[in-house]
Amino acid sequence: MSDEKSPVNLPEGTRPTPPYYWGIDVGGTTIKIGLVDDAGHTIGYTVIDTRESDGAAAAAVRIGETCHQLADTLGAADHIRRAGLGSPGPMDLSAGTLVSPPQLPSWWDFNLRDAVAKSVGVAVTFLNDANAAAYGEYWLGSGRDDESMVMLTLGTGVGGGIIVEGMLINGKNSCGSECGHIIVDPSPEARLCVWGGGRGHLEAYASASAVVLRARTLMDRGGASSLAKRSEDLTALAVYQAAVDGDELACGVIDETAHWLGIGVTSLVHTIDPGSVVLGGAMDFGGSGDPIGERFLAGVRQEFRSRSFEALHATTSIKFASLGGHAGYIGVAGYAKREVSGSR
Repeated sequence: MSDEKSPVNLPEGTRPTPPYYWGIDVGGTTIKIGLVDDAGHTIGYTVIDTRESDGAAAAAVRIGETCHQLADTLGAADHIRRAGLGSPGPMDLSAGTLVSPPQLPSWWDFNLRDAVAKSVGVAVTFLNDANAAAYGEYWLGSGRDDESMVMLTLGTGVGGGIIVEGMLINGKNSCGSECGHIIVDPSPEARLCVWGGGRGHLEAYASASAVVLRARTLMDRGGASSLAKRSEDLTALAVYQAAVDGDELACGVIDETAHWLGIGVTSLVHTIDPGSVVLGGAMDFGGSGDPIGERFLAGVRQEFRSRSFEALHATTSIKFASLGGHAGYIGVAGYAKREVSGSR
């Protein structure tokens, strides 16, 4: 729902600030690769197909070939210090291994970190993709003025990232910051989340999948909506577009999503007290400045306000992310820089 501009953002007339860091963001369909300088400017960027069925080893080789070609084109090879690699989980971060990411079934139990390091020719920092996006927003995006931050990524599921005073919460089992799986509804009839095993999780109530399910359920119960003609190919984007046109059922679905997300935000803030919550991912209902996006954000804020300690809601900002789909590669590049320099 967000319009993403070119990520190459070196100001005209300025030179890149070495050293440089690769940011590699692996998704089920594409792999985003950016070269980021020490000041956070993207000086080169490209996208390659994931080609999941070819396997992880082949992808690691293609990542290396692409990085070498881009570095040669930019004349940057001598200044690259480290690479950051983000991927969907479950994963074992300490071992560098993908365990069983559902988007990448041919890549399970593969040491992607070491394969990419060998192919690219520099050491690799390995992160969960949602944590990587969170660090991108913390470093250069909507959380750049914050010391701590929680990010929720709203898409097919709900991802998350938690940063406390500059440190990502990765967890003993590489499952830290799985904010989409906090419990918001403990009832026996609670909805199942996207992956099917979690009942009552935030993901079951505040994801794009949940939006579609709720809209269909309401229409099945007789709710009138312009979405009825799209019942077979209904998407969260279609719900947003209907809301823009004034569809009451679509607006109600978005309001309910804000309600549940506000409950999740309240639990997270009461646990961590970060001072900043950033909402990212593709499902932003138009995002900042859009009337529907602002309605959604206001609903989340109001729910949080009604359930939180006064001192918390008075000092906690809730805002949209600003880096769009580029947050992942920027974040892993930034975290690789942090491991080299020790600073943000």
